[in-house]
Amino acid sequence: MGQDKALLPFAGKPLVTCALAILREAGLTAMIAGQRSPLAAFAPVVEDAEPGRGPLGGICAALASMLAQRAVFLPVDLPLLPASLIACLLAYARITGRAVTVPSVNGFAQTFPAVVDRAALPALRKELEAGHGGCFSGFQTAAASLGQPVAVLAVETLVQSGQVAHPDSLPAARWFLNVNTPADLCWAEAHGRALLA
Repeated sequence: MGQDKALLPFAGKPLVTCALAILREAGLTAMIAGQRSPLAAFAPVVEDAEPGRGPLGGICAALASMLAQRAVFLPVDLPLLPASLIACLLAYARITGRAVTVPSVNGFAQTFPAVVDRAALPALRKELEAGHGGCFSGFQTAAASLGQPVAVLAVETLVQSGQVAHPDSLPAARWFLNVNTPADLCWAEAHGRALLA
């Protein structure tokens, strides 16, 4: 995109404000993980002690700094996710005690949003130190180290059961549109009217 995605204008505001609003609407205290001091104007920033190690480095920094048992991780480039999905994933993780909970759509597990238990931190750090920066493979390794698989919830089932809904009635597959191009950004703005209100 030629610049930091978090600061791209989305409905007249930086894209990061949409991710923060989704988390807040889900009832969470929103923070920003990673080495991004310009974003401190939008929410508290948990800075990665070793910048340049990608999203997994930010996840480890956030888990190490928090007092809560679990954290929800949501990238800035998924602006069409409904807050009800975040709340549902978190409720499932709390009830089941799973170390990592993610959604799936059309049969494919999504890396984000992810609910991650603090107990996963040692294994995630080992993955990072071994040079394995992939978040989903790190989640799998961390869950396995705790004797669990990653919990994967089918979004379609959550919608059919009435646990999750989109304010614009978008089909679930559209919720996971990554804003990676100017065309993606235009499409998301055109189809996320209720989320932007």
